[in-house]
Amino acid sequence: MGLDSVRTALRAWLPGSTRVNAKERLRAVAGALLGLLLTALVCRAFAEHGGVWLVAPLGASAVLVFAVPASPLAQPWSVVGGNTISALAGIACATWIPDPAWAGACATALAIGLMFSLRCLHPPGGAMALLAVLTHTTSMTFALFPAMTNSLLLVLAGVAYNTRTGRRYPHVQAAPAAPPANARFSSADVDAVLARYNQVLDISRDDLEALIQQTEVESFRRRMGSLRCVDIMSPDPVSVEFGTSLQDAWMAMQLRHIKALPVTDRTRRVVGIVTQADFFRHIDLRLHQGLGARLRSFLRPTPGVTSSKAEVVGQIMTKQVRVASDDRPALDLVPLFSDAGHHHIPIIDSGQRLVGMITQSDFVRALYRAVRPES
Repeated sequence: MGLDSVRTALRAWLPGSTRVNAKERLRAVAGALLGLLLTALVCRAFAEHGGVWLVAPLGASAVLVFAVPASPLAQPWSVVGGNTISALAGIACATWIPDPAWAGACATALAIGLMFSLRCLHPPGGAMALLAVLTHTTSMTFALFPAMTNSLLLVLAGVAYNTRTGRRYPHVQAAPAAPPANARFSSADVDAVLARYNQVLDISRDDLEALIQQTEVESFRRRMGSLRCVDIMSPDPVSVEFGTSLQDAWMAMQLRHIKALPVTDRTRRVVGIVTQADFFRHIDLRLHQGLGARLRSFLRPTPGVTSSKAEVVGQIMTKQVRVASDDRPALDLVPLFSDAGHHHIPIIDSGQRLVGMITQSDFVRALYRAVRPES
């Protein structure tokens, strides 16, 4: 066995880190204290003199109810049903099997089988069955008191405390929500993977799906959230000035296969934007015949001093133009492209000068790079 294999084997015995802050740990500690104290005081008050009024497995149940209230193993039916049924299994094996070693093993195995069948799997139930055997308990009343009564009181305390401290308990299994249109997996995919995994998970199915979805969103934010406009823009875009002729502007767009040109002043500050739509807006598109000729006529400069039609870019440009700074997060542009209907956004530097252009194609390309699987 190599050194790396030894390290891997040793690492498997070490505990993993817990992603729980101090406040949540204190909440669980206080809940277990109050829940067990309430259960003990009530049961002791009603117990017969010298009788058992609190069972040790309840301490393990308290860990689940107050520290992991979202766990399927900690839900009310799991706690009450699991402990009570396991107590009955232990009593039966203690009565029918003389050898405590065999009785204890059979009781625990029987308890697990019954809890699986009745959908109330609860780890402390195995301890409850074993306790009944080791204490030679053969009275069925043990299953009702203290086993079931302890469990019921602990669950009631758990409902009150967890709800009061902002934890959903009972943690009801929600119906799978319809995935968003752009989701990369469906509820059926989750079910298929769980079926292949074929093991008990200490997390509900709806919580698991929600965590996967949130992880995917967090991954997208991590990859896309650090991108700035300067990272995805096309630098040094072709621009025109207010007095650029329509013919020159149109030819610039045709030669470079672009559909918009930012309009700047002599200091490169953006004063507008001209698009192909601005050109066509001055041509009657309802008449398709002769469209090319009418476009050429519109672009052709009018001889003389005066003209009844637009002659330069500044006369047809869109003056209200949305710009973005080069250090702005790229994600901020999503509403501009998706909701506001923008197709081109000029990018400016700290001095308000034009330094780039982001088109829908640039943005889609950046999104693809962000969501594609990492190699």
